[in-house]
Amino acid sequence: MKHTVKFDLFPQKSDCRPIRARVSYGGNRVDLRVGYGIEPKKWDSENMRVLAGYKNKYKQSGNEINKAILLCSERIEEIFARFELLEKRAPTAQELKKAFDMEFSGKSAALKSCGFWDIYAEFMEAAGKKNCWTKATYTKFSSLREHLQNFNPKLSFETLSDETLQGFVTSLHKSDLRNTTISKYVSFLRWFLRWAWSKGYHATTLHETFRPKLKGTDGNAKEVIYLEWEELMNLYSFTFPVRENSLSAIRDVFCFCCFTGLRYSDVAKLRRSDVKENHITVVTQKTVDGLIIELNKYSKAILKKYENVRLPDDLALPVISNQRMNSYLKDVGSLVGMNSPQRIVYFKGGTRYEDVFPKSALLTTHCGRRTFIVNALRLGVPSEVIMKWTGHSDFKAMKPYVKIVDKLKASEMDKFNTFTVSENAP
Repeated sequence: MKHTVKFDLFPQKSDCRPIRARVSYGGNRVDLRVGYGIEPKKWDSENMRVLAGYKNKYKQSGNEINKAILLCSERIEEIFARFELLEKRAPTAQELKKAFDMEFSGKSAALKSCGFWDIYAEFMEAAGKKNCWTKATYTKFSSLREHLQNFNPKLSFETLSDETLQGFVTSLHKSDLRNTTISKYVSFLRWFLRWAWSKGYHATTLHETFRPKLKGTDGNAKEVIYLEWEELMNLYSFTFPVRENSLSAIRDVFCFCCFTGLRYSDVAKLRRSDVKENHITVVTQKTVDGLIIELNKYSKAILKKYENVRLPDDLALPVISNQRMNSYLKDVGSLVGMNSPQRIVYFKGGTRYEDVFPKSALLTTHCGRRTFIVNALRLGVPSEVIMKWTGHSDFKAMKPYVKIVDKLKASEMDKFNTFTVSENAP
């Protein structure tokens, strides 16, 4: 039976494009997925193979991918030969796809013997080790698994579709979750699907195409909680009552984050050996970036306060657990008088909600990092320099802070409009 098989890349915007086998015969044109992807610059379109010596972004070698392409070609030929011998006709497009999915490579067999939840467990183990997940990250993915199982305990890759995933999102809406939380779950799910696709467990591109629209997740409605410079100075110099003196250590650690931009996870493991005369050296836990952060007079004073205090593991500061510190920070803020109203806007489905809290009720350790960034921008420190201190890899993460400073600049300029000049002024 006359037919042609050509291999090329799906025309997608992603840098690692799936490889397809395009089968043409009898007026039919059927696209089949090889189960691997490659970047266009590493693809030899003339020979329909990956260029020698290259790997894709998932570290799969060109040799491995080219073997899969050859195997794919052989399986297609076998399908046509079988239909010619037994059916005396060419397969329909649907029959070709079904036969191919059943026979191509050992991945189909692996999928049959390994269920969706087994693959999810494999993903958590593999991705957790590779990316050095924290306990909190494991908890998030375990929570996602629980939501998926509540949605459909018999979920499988064969039943995955855009409609299925949209149904899952609808179930999360019914659980009364905020859109921002649902958006994070969708992001985690796409991560899992991307990994499973790279391993050949499924051939869909839902990890790239499924992007549900959720109101309030573009960052425009997000309220960034931070301390104004005056609030920070008031907190820094505040004298706690004797009965509340233990809160001074909470204040000191928080202020240190406000003056250095450190995350809680990094200040919690800062050791005296990391402290130099005029800077600290940090390898961040979240992004594993090596940072050098210069010290100002405020951060130096806080470190000096504890340089002769015996702390476990040679820590530089008396840091307690993040959960306890977040709880105590609300007490600290209340004592210091951080009672300015803060509006929090969020969405559940298409409904907008708005709550107002005193700033003290919203204080967390991460507010210290935000405070550092906002005040550094207000002082005129270039964004590029701030990113060197904070470890941000692109400008996108800085945009919410820049918007705050731009808004403050506008209000400051408005003072010219309200300024009155004496009639006797020249």
